[in-house]
Amino acid sequence: MENLNKEPKASDETESFQKSESQEKTSAPLGEIVIITGLSGAGKSWALKCFEDLEFFCVDNLLPALIPKFVQLCATSDLNQIALVIDIRGRRFFKELISALKEIPDYGFRYQILFMEASDAMLVRRYSETRRKHPLAQRGRVMEGIQIERKQLEEIKGLADRIIETTNLTPNQLKREITNLFFPAHDGFPININVVAFGFKFGIPLDADLMFDVRFLPNPYYVEELQSLTGNNEAVKDYVLRQNQTDEFLSRLFSLLEFLIPQYIQEGKSSLTIAIGCTGGKHRSIVLANELARFLENTGYRVQAEYRDLKIH
Repeated sequence: MENLNKEPKASDETESFQKSESQEKTSAPLGEIVIITGLSGAGKSWALKCFEDLEFFCVDNLLPALIPKFVQLCATSDLNQIALVIDIRGRRFFKELISALKEIPDYGFRYQILFMEASDAMLVRRYSETRRKHPLAQRGRVMEGIQIERKQLEEIKGLADRIIETTNLTPNQLKREITNLFFPAHDGFPININVVAFGFKFGIPLDADLMFDVRFLPNPYYVEELQSLTGNNEAVKDYVLRQNQTDEFLSRLFSLLEFLIPQYIQEGKSSLTIAIGCTGGKHRSIVLANELARFLENTGYRVQAEYRDLKIH
């Protein structure tokens, strides 16, 4: 994460990070915390979902007074990427936010503030569509609540490291904006792809986004010397790949996915499961799943191959 301008306090060489009240402090950061705040209706919940997709540990509506204790607990765990939504839903406790943030570096974490805002007209429209009451609308008038909230948030907005104006952003555009701002290096792997080899006789994968049936290919199971082997064996691989149908199928499959995957990414999809099925999930599906995974890796995607039913055999 770039431009994290809240550095942990300097310490002596003999000091170590305070993981508990009995331990000392260190200047070495253990992790990064994004504080998501801003106007009600500006998209904080959507932003939190984006960070969750980016494998952050996320908490919504944490009371500011609990931040130091929460961060201290995180320091004793393996949590090093955290996103917290903290806003005026905390009511009178919200004013404690700034003082609580000053304590975060004491526990070895760096932080930055992401402030979400939108135009008054858009905020009113969103509240009208959801039919929810603004937290500060004392007499039910949304506009009154928005004006009060803007005033209360002036100080924290002035401290924000990032401000995102969401008036004209769709949820998918917001996700791309957050990814580009906070994780430019993440663009190399914009989507996680799982390739699953399975056997139809054991049921189809319920979480598959795309599924391909390769039972039309000659079955190595009926070749005596190949029957006990799996698709990870070179002899089985050679048998499946030398079939004319296999070559044409893979060519068409690769071409289809070269078109489809960028479309999924454009729509904000963060994971994709591609299932390849044969009769038992032991021979043909494994060979083709491996070939597909290799192709996608060479194309530049992050891919994981799984042989769902291999352990059954």
